Amino acid sequence: MKRVLCPVLACFILSLLPLSVLKAQEVKLGYIDTAKIFAEYKETVDAEAVYKKEVDTWKKKASDMEAELAKMREEIQSQSLMLSEEKQAEKKLLFDKKLKEYNQYMSDVFGDDGQAAKRNKELTQPIVEKINAVIAKIAEDEGYTVIFDAAQGNIVYAKKTIDLTDRVMDELNKQMTNNPK
Repeated sequence: MKRVLCPVLACFILSLLPLSVLKAQEVKLGYIDTAKIFAEYKETVDAEAVYKKEVDTWKKKASDMEAELAKMREEIQSQSLMLSEEKQAEKKLLFDKKLKEYNQYMSDVFGDDGQAAKRNKELTQPIVEKINAVIAKIAEDEGYTVIFDAAQGNIVYAKKTIDLTDRVMDELNKQMTNNPK
């Protein structure tokens, strides 16, 4: 589907260009496959290995915490008839505290803004910037107008002269001004 989407998207973009722009410059399209780049580029492979090692450490700690919680839960259940209500309440309180610590750890490490996400970004951001710089250099040196990403169906480079974003925003803003709700 992505293979069909890229040419369709390219045709759509080209259809929006004024004829004078098309006459004034040759349109040269290209594409890359970021999945292949990330799989084969040494820096991304190395960064992935570092990340995986760190994630494995975090997962090990989470697993240890889960095992401790399971053991505590089992003790509470197996000793429920032998313990006084006070001791049961004490053990349940300790269990709840450990469960809260576990949930906080999981959120801190694996949540949307957790350590894992931050570390992934920290490791990949410089590599992505380097890849984008290389793409831009190739595009400029060889005269590409637009470069698509076959892996994601996105544009990774385009000449600013064919960027219609500002025109679209201007029209949307005009419509909003003319037709306030």
